[in-house]
Amino acid sequence: MDSDVLTRDDQADRPDAVISPSSTDPLWWRSAVIYQVYVRSFADGNGDGTGDLAGVRQHLGYLKDLGVDALWFNPWYPSPLADGGYDVEDYRDIHPQFGTLAEAEALISEALDLGIRTIIDVVPNHISDRHPWFQAALRAGPGSPERERFWFHPGKGENGDEIPTHWVSSFQGETWTRTTNPDGTPGEWYLHLFTPEQPDLNWNHPDVRREHEEIMRFWFDRGVAGVRIDSAALLIKDPDLPEVGDKRDHPTEDRDELHDVYRSWRAVADSYPGTRILVGEVWVPDIVRFTNYLRPDEMHTAFNFDFLARPWSAASFRSSITATLAAHAPVGAPSTWVLSNHDVTRPVTRYGREDTTFAFLKKRFGVPTDPELGRDRARAAALLVAALPGSLYIYQGDELGLPEVEDLPRELIQDPMHYRSGGVDPGRDGCRVPLPWSGDRAPFGFGPDGVQTWLPQPADWRTLTVEAQEADPASTLHLYRDALRLRRELPELGDGPLEWIDGLGEDALAFRRGDLFACIVNAGERLVRLPHGASLLLSSRPLEGDLLPADSAAWVRLAGAQSTAGALTTADSGTPHASSNTPTPRTDASRG
Repeated sequence: MDSDVLTRDDQADRPDAVISPSSTDPLWWRSAVIYQVYVRSFADGNGDGTGDLAGVRQHLGYLKDLGVDALWFNPWYPSPLADGGYDVEDYRDIHPQFGTLAEAEALISEALDLGIRTIIDVVPNHISDRHPWFQAALRAGPGSPERERFWFHPGKGENGDEIPTHWVSSFQGETWTRTTNPDGTPGEWYLHLFTPEQPDLNWNHPDVRREHEEIMRFWFDRGVAGVRIDSAALLIKDPDLPEVGDKRDHPTEDRDELHDVYRSWRAVADSYPGTRILVGEVWVPDIVRFTNYLRPDEMHTAFNFDFLARPWSAASFRSSITATLAAHAPVGAPSTWVLSNHDVTRPVTRYGREDTTFAFLKKRFGVPTDPELGRDRARAAALLVAALPGSLYIYQGDELGLPEVEDLPRELIQDPMHYRSGGVDPGRDGCRVPLPWSGDRAPFGFGPDGVQTWLPQPADWRTLTVEAQEADPASTLHLYRDALRLRRELPELGDGPLEWIDGLGEDALAFRRGDLFACIVNAGERLVRLPHGASLLLSSRPLEGDLLPADSAAWVRLAGAQSTAGALTTADSGTPHASSNTPTPRTDASRG
């Protein structure tokens, strides 16, 4: 089979005027504020109840006013949507529900005219079972060149009825599905670390490596500024197919051969003008192995999941921040900071629970939460991450303080994690409910009046719409806008060093950026006194004189370099380089 069967002549499909991200700021990514767009749930431009590129284009002004530097789009490609678009059928087109390739090119150009870059999602571990490669492999049969691009394998046992390994899926359950031969007899098994509709690619095959490099070139030619790499630590598998624990190295996770893949991708990115970045979704618990992916000839940045998963605790936050900055320092990479994404329980809900940590496989129905407590902590956490060194990611809707929707009708849940858990896990659709823009009833401006959105919106979201929050200076939307404005205006913020401020109490987290800026977070119940002489720039809750209330954060201008309440300790970020938003105070009774 011709190895470039799916690689058409890209030159013929390129737009007439290729727009390249500006090369005047080659380090833009080190301090960037990047907004995650889950297209299906952002805004509906054509009135069919599903978000689309037309809806995004209509709201580019909103995103500019929010103060973001780049948009990261979840997969927008043709897909059967067995896993929300992460089962890709064609990387060189746009899903018909979302629009057309021409609309994507227009969006990239229009956003760039507003100073907003575009980052796309690539899913290299697997493709859709409807992808032409996999369909060709099924037709070709055992031992064919087409099957060598995947992990087809005979079963164990006398008749091959036993699965090749007992590896556990990231979505729970088994990772092998058996095929059927043309004559109707049982055939080989194929590997899928996620759903059966997402067969894993064999990254030992040159066709697979070449195809993904061409995919990157296709989109870089259309002006995108970066690629976010899904499940980036899973591509390479041990060809001996050992069970987990049979060898020192994990058979499917964080294998050393991965680094050669990303060195080749970095070479492609560096061959383009401007700075085209690689951002990894790297779930690796060992922080040193994690930062190995950020060496100068590999990825530019990777998501910091350690911080995202931490409980609401000053000590735990500080431990994560310290370890993260220390690990990034030797490779000279900036850290990323993120509170949630399309896979994670929204902070307003998670921080209102007794257990405020996050782990994929522990989600359950009926876990109680205190929404007011969660709101206050989520607002404080937003100021915390916006003040840390490096780049900041915001998942759509977090700037509105949206909670997780936990009462979706079960028959409407589409996330495969729900079904593969036997209905025990509610899945991830609760953080993917369409955004509320305006009005007092669904669809809240997401689409035309009367349209039924692909997931239902709660009736009480009328107070959380963009329209309602723009009219309320104390809203979470205004808090985010104020924070991002100050982040742009203050030279101390973004990339750079951090110095800890000690002596404010065990439940206080405080640090200085530069000589005069400080962020103080009160993660406990007792009031925390601000450093002497400090003047308020922004706070997540009203101060009580110079006292910071429970579960809140403040940005302050210090009276002088030595005007802190305690001693300074330094954390290296690894780089060389008056507004008050006050919601209605929380009563003690609301704490639960």
